[in-house]
Amino acid sequence: MKTYDILIVGSGPAGLTAAIYARRADKSVLVLEKETFGGEITHSPKVENYPGFPVLSGNELAEHMMDHAVALGTEVDMDTVVGIEKGDVFTVKGEYNTYAAKAVIIAAGTKHRKLGLENEDKLVGHGISYCAVCDGPFYKGQSVAMIGGGNSALQEAIMLSGYCKHVTVVQNLAFLTGEKRLQEIIPTKENISIIYNTSVQALVGDKELTALVLRNTDGTVSDLPVDGAFVAIGQVPENEPFAGVCTLDERGYIVAGDDTLTGTDGVYAAGDCRTKAIRQVITAGGDGAVAALAAIRYTEDN
Repeated sequence: MKTYDILIVGSGPAGLTAAIYARRADKSVLVLEKETFGGEITHSPKVENYPGFPVLSGNELAEHMMDHAVALGTEVDMDTVVGIEKGDVFTVKGEYNTYAAKAVIIAAGTKHRKLGLENEDKLVGHGISYCAVCDGPFYKGQSVAMIGGGNSALQEAIMLSGYCKHVTVVQNLAFLTGEKRLQEIIPTKENISIIYNTSVQALVGDKELTALVLRNTDGTVSDLPVDGAFVAIGQVPENEPFAGVCTLDERGYIVAGDDTLTGTDGVYAAGDCRTKAIRQVITAGGDGAVAALAAIRYTEDN
């Protein structure tokens, strides 16, 4: 079994930046990805805050990063990591194969947070979606709901307004939490309305979603008929496979500071999967660079 200098779990901005730095230092690098090369950023319809690119889609940005990493000689593979063990080198166990590496960078990112309602999983693809970029075109000319009030929710609501009959934003707070610029665009869209102080209590529909049961903070319950609902209420980490070599906090994030150190020599955590205050594509990239430089030093000293 080949032993890589550095194995990177995750191919989002953090993982790909780490791969670029590691390859420039002439280290052998393997990136493992379980779902989509490029990570969650590929679901963003528009990125306007990445230096050097006034506007581009998340998918375009991910492609640029991926092309850069591969052009430098990064090896990539699809596999889901289920555990990591430390010995003379690190043994990284995947669902399909086992890998060996001198150092490991965990850049596993996060996944979409679910509503946690009955029938939610059953209705995914049948009215419930977590990606307006992926599924929005299926609802052309129809009425949909966007559940959430942050950046992702507002971005996707604006995008959906371009081809949906009507978009209803359902926000559980008394205000939106997305960027001011996005909040200023929402009122200019005649087919977007907002319901504040309201949460989704139930999903109506057997084989297809037909309505949302809403509850206002004043106790009022009502039905909102919709053809589809898009959920954008945040992200959650999936760090359980790394608990053997990392400490997880109460929310499941890997405990690591800006130095990306995890407490286990040779293991580093970069990007949205670690404890941090700001989770943006640019901060993920910064983490990737820091983790790669630390891993490079580790492989040269051990």
